[in-house]
Amino acid sequence: MNGIIGRKIGMTSVFDELGRNVACTVVEAGPCVVTQIKSEDADGYNALQLSYGEAKAKNTSKPMLGHFDKANTTPKRKLVEFRDCDLEKNLGDTITLDEVLQEGDIVSVVGTSKGKGFQGVVKRHNFRGVNDATHGQHNRQRAPGSIGASSYPSRVFKGMRMAGQTGNSRVKMRNLSVLKLFPEQNLVLIKGAIPGHKGTFVVIEK
Repeated sequence: MNGIIGRKIGMTSVFDELGRNVACTVVEAGPCVVTQIKSEDADGYNALQLSYGEAKAKNTSKPMLGHFDKANTTPKRKLVEFRDCDLEKNLGDTITLDEVLQEGDIVSVVGTSKGKGFQGVVKRHNFRGVNDATHGQHNRQRAPGSIGASSYPSRVFKGMRMAGQTGNSRVKMRNLSVLKLFPEQNLVLIKGAIPGHKGTFVVIEK
């Protein structure tokens, strides 16, 4: 198995073997239930669909209730597919943390970053702004400045860095180290910060 679904708990720090205080993120990973097995013949690729997090039946659509009943499990909140993984699993099997991760593994973590609303270019793109306010500047300290030329090309290029929605997007943090596992509590300590606020769903990939 090459991944597992979890939930961000918060941040803490631990001491390594050299006595250094290392910041890390606490993630509750698993147990996940196999809710669908995809094969090359039927679906065109091999994958396992895992589910995590309890959901209320009244908030789950009837097609999804039938989907979970087929796997003989309760409704779940998060569904994720993992391709090219070990398919020696049956529908309804449970995958735990210690089956996927070991201490010292290098992983990638996918999450949704914190939403910060509509922001200007200084906060969104780290623009410097006009700091020299004494030389004829008026209300220009945090303005974006010029966004293009005039007669040529007579348009604004795509991808121009401007004000807009900040955060609340899919972010993948790569090459993070697994510092410590607590299989009894389904907890894993991952070195550094991962995207999202406390309680958000994350996907840990090997």
